[in-house]
Amino acid sequence: MSIFARPHYRSDATNFIDSLKQRDPALEARQRQGRDLLWDRWVDRRVWEDFRRARVPQKPYVYQTERTEGKE
Repeated sequence: MSIFARPHYRSDATNFIDSLKQRDPALEARQRQGRDLLWDRWVDRRVWEDFRRARVPQKPYVYQTERTEGKE
């Protein structure tokens, strides 16, 4: 065993999360459902490539007004 290992230590955050899961067993299922709603999405690669090709290059400083030569 490593001298740095703390096999019996559990942080307060870990204890808190475990107590939440014990009080509400459906909590983790609701968390996964929320993750599926916001993050785990199917991506259509063809549409994504079209989106990338249609992108207009941005100027280095977006708030700079256009200057025409001769007018100052």
